[in-house]
Amino acid sequence: MSRLRRRWYLPLVAAFLGLMTWNVGKLAGQPPPTAPTAADKAHADRVAKPPPGQADEREAPGPAGTVAGNGVVEPAQPETRIGAPLPGRIARVAVAEGAPLAPGDVLVEFDQEVERAALAAAEAEVVGAAAQLSRAVRGSRSEDVKAALADADSAVARAALSRGVAERLSQAGAGGAATADEVERAARQADIDAATARAAEARRAAVVAGSRREDVQLARAQLAAAEARRAQAQAALDRLTVRAPIAGEVLQVKYRAGEYYQPGADPLVVLGDTRALRVRMDVDERDVARVAVGDVATLRVSAMPGKDFTGKVVELGRRMGRKNVRTDDPAERNDTKILEVVIAVDAPAGLVVGQRAVCYLASRAR
Repeated sequence: MSRLRRRWYLPLVAAFLGLMTWNVGKLAGQPPPTAPTAADKAHADRVAKPPPGQADEREAPGPAGTVAGNGVVEPAQPETRIGAPLPGRIARVAVAEGAPLAPGDVLVEFDQEVERAALAAAEAEVVGAAAQLSRAVRGSRSEDVKAALADADSAVARAALSRGVAERLSQAGAGGAATADEVERAARQADIDAATARAAEARRAAVVAGSRREDVQLARAQLAAAEARRAQAQAALDRLTVRAPIAGEVLQVKYRAGEYYQPGADPLVVLGDTRALRVRMDVDERDVARVAVGDVATLRVSAMPGKDFTGKVVELGRRMGRKNVRTDDPAERNDTKILEVVIAVDAPAGLVVGQRAVCYLASRAR
């Protein structure tokens, strides 16, 4: 390298190294890029005011030191979703939303013409089987017994008369006064009348003795079978009438008369005991250790701004799960795990089942 080039090269390298050292020092002295600056804080602290004439819908801050979360109002006991075991066309809806119910009240009736006809036929079979059993147990009537005795006596007398005629013809035939054909015919008639007399005697004995034990047992079995068919027809008819299993209030009616119901679809009616209400709250997994049974709760609903409901935690979930309540806030985290916390509301007047509420728990650190 020539002397002239060396003279310019060394100062340039020294200047470059000095500039790099100055830049590195400047970068090292600056705050971390993730730390908010004063401008960032000012930008974040901006407050959007509602348009003139509209109320501010933002939720007021909760009490200090509380665990906050969203919840939903529900009956004191879980809702009961009433269905039917069989598909069919709905003939009548007997209740309306908001109606109070007692156990056994009719909710919905399906078409029942075929089942009612089957029940009527089964009841007629029971009447007939009962009559057969009564006849078998009581035996023949006195008139039938008298008639059987008279028939037997008549048959015996006819047999005696035929036997006498046959004997006389036999004697006459021996003397040549009667032909062999007449003698044989008289003997045959005597045998026929004797057999008829024996049959009449047997019938008379059967009528006097009454029904056989096997006949009575058969009649009783037929009656039991008829009664079982009647019970089956009655059960099939009862399945087409849906009744309330519990006392409560009709929260929702899903079907109308004339619509077709299919098991596994929406429930027919939703019932709930609204005499006492509670709130099922979602507690973020980060705050689970700060919540316990007995904690005091403050509840707020958007329908009643400025009013606080009070309650107490009565139950904690046993398993983490997904969120049950989601708001319309685009910044809300929906992928976090939550623990369900049940809050008994002290004075729930004005709350509606299914209503969303913001909950604050006065917890203590564990």
